[in-house]
Amino acid sequence: MPRHAWTHPAISLFTCAALLAPVAYAAPKPVPIQIAAAPKLVVVMVIDGLPAEQLQRYRGQFGQGGLRRLMEQGASFTNAHQAHGITVTAIGHTAVLSGAYPYRHGIIGNNWIDAKGRLVYCTEDARYRYIGEETTEHDGTSPALLRVDTLGDQLRYASGNRSKVVAVSGKDRGAILLAGKTGTAYMFMDKTGDFASSTYYMNEHPAWVERYKAAKPQDRYYAKSWKPLLADSAYADDAPDPAPSLKSPNRFPFTFYSESGAPSSDYYTRLKASPAVDELTLDFARAAIEGEGLGSNASGATDLLGISLSGHDYVNHAYGPESRMSHDHLQQIDRQIAAFFSYLDKRIGMDNVLVVLTADHGFANTAEFSQGRHMDAARIDPKPLMAKLEAALAERFRVAGLVRNSYLPEVYLDYAAIERNKLSRAEVEDAAARFLLAQPGIAEVFTRTQMEAGIASKSRLAALMQRAWNRELSGDLMVVAAPYTSFGSGDSGATHGTPYNYDTNVPLLMMGGRWIRPGAQAQYTEVVDIAPTLAQILHLRPPAAAEGRVLTEALR
Repeated sequence: MPRHAWTHPAISLFTCAALLAPVAYAAPKPVPIQIAAAPKLVVVMVIDGLPAEQLQRYRGQFGQGGLRRLMEQGASFTNAHQAHGITVTAIGHTAVLSGAYPYRHGIIGNNWIDAKGRLVYCTEDARYRYIGEETTEHDGTSPALLRVDTLGDQLRYASGNRSKVVAVSGKDRGAILLAGKTGTAYMFMDKTGDFASSTYYMNEHPAWVERYKAAKPQDRYYAKSWKPLLADSAYADDAPDPAPSLKSPNRFPFTFYSESGAPSSDYYTRLKASPAVDELTLDFARAAIEGEGLGSNASGATDLLGISLSGHDYVNHAYGPESRMSHDHLQQIDRQIAAFFSYLDKRIGMDNVLVVLTADHGFANTAEFSQGRHMDAARIDPKPLMAKLEAALAERFRVAGLVRNSYLPEVYLDYAAIERNKLSRAEVEDAAARFLLAQPGIAEVFTRTQMEAGIASKSRLAALMQRAWNRELSGDLMVVAAPYTSFGSGDSGATHGTPYNYDTNVPLLMMGGRWIRPGAQAQYTEVVDIAPTLAQILHLRPPAAAEGRVLTEALR
């Protein structure tokens, strides 16, 4: 009971009786709740592989109409995180509109190993094919492995399927996991440079897609170059360009060409690690808006457009987020987004559009750059590490083959062999964990026994790894590298995938004058908060497995 509730000694029994007696009074007139009209179009943009720090570090160089517009006219959450321990593209894209963590939504990585020892790709589905394109074994063609629904699915449900949900990306997983179960995904095709959907969504493309493809916009870059947008002085604080080689100069200008002398698959693949793939993605998004009538739905229902810009991830992998290439690429994206917003202004009116921009993960610097700054950075080749683990367990338990498979950070043990040899599962797990923890560059190892018991209270890192672990799908050991250390057999480039801040901290920007209150927000926020927040604005039931909160501090 509150301290002030009927405890004052001066209040007599008579006073109490008088207070409790019925009083005749005129009931106040109800005040109607002012609810802003729903957006005509919700645009959810994901910049693949964009660390939050890059947005802040380069913000003074952005133009007026793109990222700067989002930051100044919208709500900007500077302490937003992909709050799970394996920070990769598929998991990050799934979080955006499902509001769920991997332990629930079932997308535990870009790839994983199934119970039969088979490599599984997150959006593969052999029942479906790309429309008009070659489809290989592990190409992404459907959201069948996604175990939950998304905001787009709830929007379609609430509108009786009148709302249109379309997603487009340079990567199949970027489009499919934003589109959800009932939307439509279009993805960039490496071999032709076209955008295509799959037979999961339709049997043939609509006419507007065929018109777009017929114009061959992907060929306009042939024999042209990607050159820096800004003056050389703007890049003075970036890491030096890699040393040139005859095979790959790895420095500006980057010329788009093909060994055949005409646009072909190697040329289209080169477009991916450049601003070209993002410009094409936004061009296709414009075509989708016009072809599907997004934002001008005849029923009045809200439409949803998901756009995943993939180029920044490819650039950061190749050169590192500290590079001039990454710096310039973000400036190029900024101008592309500004042009897209200008288009939306004219086509729909930005006062009818709600925009959300985030990223699927951040990025670590290249190991060599970190070493140059006296960090204990390294690259760990998984193959010899796993060979040493197998040998150590064989020596310890006198049984060979106790490691069934691995796809780091996941290690799969052979529980059948453990049982057959009358070994203790927990003892084998513990021995494996202890061996790995003794190896250079390994920070933590979590076992299946620990995960099944629930270890989330141990530390933030443990909580993030617990969220990333799915009882049915994940490995028996979860191996966490030390900060600035990565798993991989290469000797160049950068990567991501850890529970450290450089990988989890991503931008989260929301803009829409009728619904969003502008201003910077410093409190801790998660990407899984996006779906419940959009559901609140759109008056929808949140996705079933969503665990995020409504960002009420940003709402009008």
